[in-house]
Amino acid sequence: MKWIELNSQEQLQDIINAEGYSVIFKHSTRCSVSMMAKKRFEFDWAEIPEGTPLYYLDLISYRDISNAIASTFNVYHESPQLLLIKGGECVYETSHSEISAEDLAQQLS
Repeated sequence: MKWIELNSQEQLQDIINAEGYSVIFKHSTRCSVSMMAKKRFEFDWAEIPEGTPLYYLDLISYRDISNAIASTFNVYHESPQLLLIKGGECVYETSHSEISAEDLAQQLS
């Protein structure tokens, strides 16, 4: 698996319109908690079904997209934060130490 860098509003619209699931990982490059959550998630992401789109958002560089995610999916902004999107809606959201590839995989099954 590998990250798809989320860096445009057009990509966000693609996620909204996508069939199936998409995952957004919002990450602060200035936060040690966010760094640890990302590393732990990547360590276990073999749990996630192959082909699941995994979007990575550097929210420091793309704050406008982070804000659009919060308003579009009606979620409170947090960092780090993991969102599971299906049918244009956020169907699962978690943050900080609760982020788990295993938990996400359960949501996808």
